[in-house]
Formats: sequence, structure tokens, C-alpha cells
Amino acid sequence: MNVNDFDFELPEELIAQTLLLDRTSSRLLVMDKKTGTVTHRHFRDIVEHLHAGDTLVLNDTRVLPARMMGVKEDTGANIELLLLKEIGEDVWETLVKPAKKVKIGTVISFGEGLLKAECVGLLDHGGRHFKMVYDGIFYEILEQLGEMPLPPYIREKLEDQGRYQTVFAKERGSAAAPTAGLHFTDALLDGIRAKGVNIAFITLHVGLGTFRPVSVDSIEDHEMHAEFYRITQETADLINNTKKSGGRVISVGTTSTRTLESVANKFGGELQEDSGWTDIFIFPGYEFKAVDGLITNFHLPKSTLVMLVSALSNRDAILNAYQEAVQERYRFFSFGDAMFIEPAKKETQQ
Repeated sequence: MNVNDFDFELPEELIAQTLLLDRTSSRLLVMDKKTGTVTHRHFRDIVEHLHAGDTLVLNDTRVLPARMMGVKEDTGANIELLLLKEIGEDVWETLVKPAKKVKIGTVISFGEGLLKAECVGLLDHGGRHFKMVYDGIFYEILEQLGEMPLPPYIREKLEDQGRYQTVFAKERGSAAAPTAGLHFTDALLDGIRAKGVNIAFITLHVGLGTFRPVSVDSIEDHEMHAEFYRITQETADLINNTKKSGGRVISVGTTSTRTLESVANKFGGELQEDSGWTDIFIFPGYEFKAVDGLITNFHLPKSTLVMLVSALSNRDAILNAYQEAVQERYRFFSFGDAMFIEPAKKETQQ
């Protein structure tokens, strides 16, 4: 398949620049997984589309305030650092701007010396390894100095940093939010539980590789960056039992989907407690083993995420739904509206 098979026209003004004050007031496009039929709702209506015995799977990763502005100690030049992942004790993989100013041994100071970072490794495409030097607790210092690492297409300043966290965010480590989860509130989750729907959690720390453009013509040649995941035995058992009893497994976001499918592939379809790194790339032709339905935001043209949602339904149905979303002026990308690829109801499944 060619990357251009997943292209569509998207007016720039439909890229959402701000988050809605009420998380549940986003619009929700519901697409029947089998027929491709589309209906238009609001996100709070998701309760009506979930059924007793279903399991909703959420990613409880917590976004780090990973973007920091500092100065080179020797020249005073301004440097921007984006933390990606900790690879050793106080050693982080990062992206740096401007990278050409940062060599081995370069020391960058943040918060007038509250935190210092020494470059100890050079990587491709602006990547660097830094050793962090500080007194106290690193994550507390990071909360003081860092900003949320918003996607580059978000140009508005985020006034409330907490709005770029899900209400169930717990495990620190993401370079970006699992944005499909931003639509949920505690009250909405309580309403879902009251209907007899199970709530399960996995962890996948979102890396920037998830959003990396596909730069090859043939999508089979694209390589994903690896991201860390963790699934507990409790979650594995809940999902296995849901499948056995005929319930539906609904993943919230492409990150939850990639985690569940990675573990299912590893263990022959059954889920087990596990953690590790996944670079799974899901595109049409992939056979899903764990996930039945998906709640997700609207994604970039020609992105791996559009390919994933196309694999769960089919490319034509997804592109038709996206075209209708554009016509109906849905808000796109991280701060935008949501889509539910809805599988058959429990009582109608074979």
C-alpha cells in the first residue's frame, strides 16, 4: 500500500488550538464498524453506546512537563530541551534546538542553576543524551521548570497545564498525552461503571515516534519508534474474561490499542501480565486479536494513526467518515473531537 492511499483534504482552520472547558462536550462521530454508517453525537453520549459486559481500556500514562528552556553555560545561548525517556540513572534521551550548538560536554543551565544538564551523547536528527545534575527530587524540579510538550501544530499557549492530562493519569513518563482519554471525566467514568461496563488500565508512555511522518512511499517500509508499555495481570484477566463471555473490548486511543495487540501477539491471543517495548505498526491487513472497538481522535492525513483506524474498519469507510467530519466542521487532532468505531452489540455477536 502507498502512503497516498491514506491522504485526505483537511482545512487548516479545523485543527483545534484549544481544549474545550467541558471535557465531555466534544462532538462524537459514531461509525458502525461493519457498515460504515455514521451518526453524530456528543462525547457524553458514549455511555449509550457501551453495554454491560463490555470492557473499556484506558491508558493511565502521565505526561511529563518535558519541554524546558535553558542557556548554555559558556555562551549564554538559549537552548530548548525536550525530554523523551530516561535511559539510565539521571541520563535522558532528548531532542535539542538548536542541536548544532550542543556538543559532548556542553552544559545547559535551567532555572538559574536549579538543574544542569551535561551532554554525554550525540544522536541523529537533533537527539542528545544528557546527564542531569541537581539537588533534591528530579520530578519536583521538572514540575517547576518544565512546560507541557504540545504538538507543533498547537500554536495557542496552554493556560492550564492540567488540561493536557487525563483525569486518570498516574504513571509518569509520556512525551505526549493519550488524547482520546482527555474527553473523560470522573463523573462520566462513574456513569459507565454504573451501566455494568468494566474499566481497565494499561500504561504506554507515548513517544514522539508515534507522530513521526511516514517518509517512505510504501507503508510496509516504515519503521516505528519503540515505546514502553505495561499491562497488569488484573487487566489481562479482565480482557480475557470479557472475550470469553462475548463482551466487547473497547480501547480508548491508539496507544491502548497498540499495547493490547502487542501483548496479544506475544502470547498467542491470550493476554498476560507483561512489560517491555513495542514498535508494532498496525495497518490494513492486520488481524486484531484483542480489540473490538476504538474511541479515538481524528488524525493527520497519511499518518500511521489513520492507517491503524483503517485496519480496524476499512480504509474507504474511514476516509468517508473523515470526509463527513470535515464537512460537519469537526475539530481535528489532539485538542479536537472524537470518533467511536463501534463494533456489533454483545447480543448480536456471533
